[in-house]
Amino acid sequence: MKRTSLGDNIQGREVLLPARAGYVGLTLLVALLFELAPLPRWVAWAWPDFVALMLVYWGVHQPHRIGLLTAWAAGLLMDVAGGALLGQHALAYGVLMYGAIFLHRRIRMFPLRLQAAHVAVLLVAERCLQLLVRLAGGEEFPGFAFFGASLSAAALWPLLATLVKVPLRARASEDV
Repeated sequence: MKRTSLGDNIQGREVLLPARAGYVGLTLLVALLFELAPLPRWVAWAWPDFVALMLVYWGVHQPHRIGLLTAWAAGLLMDVAGGALLGQHALAYGVLMYGAIFLHRRIRMFPLRLQAAHVAVLLVAERCLQLLVRLAGGEEFPGFAFFGASLSAAALWPLLATLVKVPLRARASEDV
């Protein structure tokens, strides 16, 4: 009988050292640069919110390293950089981070493809909150393509979760 594997650190298959604050900051900076990349209109609807995705990653995998204040600050930075209604991303990212930290043990129990489903729900909820703020601010409904970014970001979750852990694995194997 084949035994199914659980999440990345439940069975002890993988030992990772805690990420340093500089590494967390670097990943968030790279995510911000990806987010601010100029895109043609036909690609923009499906371009993932890399900042939100990276916040979820750190909220799930190292909730003691990053918290609501970091999410709020990243959201304010995104509001200013993108010319959005001030507080729109900040509120959404704060609620997103709360959800990621609240569910971090549950999410980590699953394999990456099922983690992606949980992440999709968190990201769609974050986009719904942004949409509510926009609608309250007088904007029109942008259409259901507005949620394409959340779904494409969730599809990237397995790749992101694998790539971000690479430096942490290398350091852990050197110490053994």
